[in-house]
Amino acid sequence: MRHDTGGDLLVAVLRELGIDTVFGIVSVHNLPLVEAVDRDLRFVPVRHEASAVNAADAYGRARGGIGCALTSTGTGAGNAAGSLIESLSAGSSVLHITGQVESEYLGSGRGFIHETKDQLGMLSAVSSYAASVSDTAQAGRILREAARAALAVPGGPASVEWPIDLQYAAQTDAHADLPAPTLPTPGDGELASAGALLAAVRRPLIWAGGGATGASGELVRLLEATGAGLITSNSGRGSVPEDHGQVVGNFATAPAARALLADADVLLTVGTHFRSNETADYTLQLPAAHIQIDADAAALGRVHPATHALHGDAAAVLDALLPYARPAEAGWAERVASVRTEVRAALHDSIGPQAVICDAIRAALPRDAVVARDVTIPSSSWGNRLLEMYDPRDNVFPRGGGIGQGLGMGIGAALARPGAPTVVIAGDGGLAVHLGELLTLAQERPRLTLIVFNDGGYGVLRNMQDRYGERRSGVDLTTPDFELLARACSLPYLRISAEEHAAPVISQAVASDGPTLVEVDLEALGPMKNPFTPPVRIPGQ
Repeated sequence: MRHDTGGDLLVAVLRELGIDTVFGIVSVHNLPLVEAVDRDLRFVPVRHEASAVNAADAYGRARGGIGCALTSTGTGAGNAAGSLIESLSAGSSVLHITGQVESEYLGSGRGFIHETKDQLGMLSAVSSYAASVSDTAQAGRILREAARAALAVPGGPASVEWPIDLQYAAQTDAHADLPAPTLPTPGDGELASAGALLAAVRRPLIWAGGGATGASGELVRLLEATGAGLITSNSGRGSVPEDHGQVVGNFATAPAARALLADADVLLTVGTHFRSNETADYTLQLPAAHIQIDADAAALGRVHPATHALHGDAAAVLDALLPYARPAEAGWAERVASVRTEVRAALHDSIGPQAVICDAIRAALPRDAVVARDVTIPSSSWGNRLLEMYDPRDNVFPRGGGIGQGLGMGIGAALARPGAPTVVIAGDGGLAVHLGELLTLAQERPRLTLIVFNDGGYGVLRNMQDRYGERRSGVDLTTPDFELLARACSLPYLRISAEEHAAPVISQAVASDGPTLVEVDLEALGPMKNPFTPPVRIPGQ
């Protein structure tokens, strides 16, 4: 098939992928792509390339698919790199298309506008796939290969650089369907051995990570057949709705959950990679008997030894293990339920006045709403644990731990799911990293409530320095007047400065059909009972 420009070809491929919204920044080196997307789909002009990737990433997560970001060449592609690292860390599916200088000058080093040394090498370092369009007959194949790589296990961003002269040229697209990826399958003997262990144990626990999010039904059936408790990583939240009575949740390092792990006689893990912040820097003691399921062979036994390492698709392997399931011993299910209640009550009490905000958010949101979080104290302490999730597509956060990505992610998720409200939890320090995206929020006007927790700086690191040191460095920041800032951006503004404000303010904001900025004045609201510090070790402490 012939397309008049690369932009027309890109639109055709995006339609094949089910993508109707693209995030990016227009440039002299991607103009044909932006013009075609803006004409035939929806182009969202974010204010920074990193936010383009964050928004595309969350768009894909919220829809259970793939998102697309368009950036410029050189510095523009470099600006996107940090958010590509987030997508790589999360294994989320992003098609990142960036411009490139004219083919004639590519690699010449003469200083052609936007030229950079080895842009493809940079993209290869931060992407799961990277390629350069070399002629107009190959662009369609490369775009589809990139999307296929982004959607395959273990996933991640796929980057394509496209010289500007080839974008303007007519394209010949010899569209041929790529073969479907094959999913690994454990051998019958491996499954039987793991099944025999599962049938013999009496106190089982399951740990679900990001690789379990496509196996919700199979997980529920195994939980209910065994009476096991379900621990999750942050990425696995919502794989089983968190109001299910057997879901302990993302509380593995809580004292009661540690005791439960110590008493369990087997741990079945599904697509979790035991990240350092979820295992107390790998000091968490786990059961010796370990059945590990993962579609990424490199993950098997990498952190915690696996008694039975099952390389395969989570849904298929869990379904194959179900016939081996036996009920747990008397009292185990009750113990799980007790721990579930205990860890939540303890956290709810420890966060003091912020508990009413957590409760108000959940009360105001329908079950299918998206909750996007930046890396900030409210997220790390209770947003990632206590605020219930019912579907993994609703659970959007930077898995790599980088600050400042929450608003861009929230915008992407809100535009992916316009029929439901989105809430973004951010701190004043993280929001300042990409403050310009308030203008994207004002321009696109999604149904998004941005809740900014204002403590005048980087509270997590401030708490670390107060706990372990004698002075503060780099953590106290100038904070804008958020009411004036919202007014300047034509955004509605509401404020929470006391516990009794939480429910009415959040209900009003969530009920709106557009964006609202809600400031939480943490100095006026009052402190948590226990200051939050991150779960990292300080040498010598």
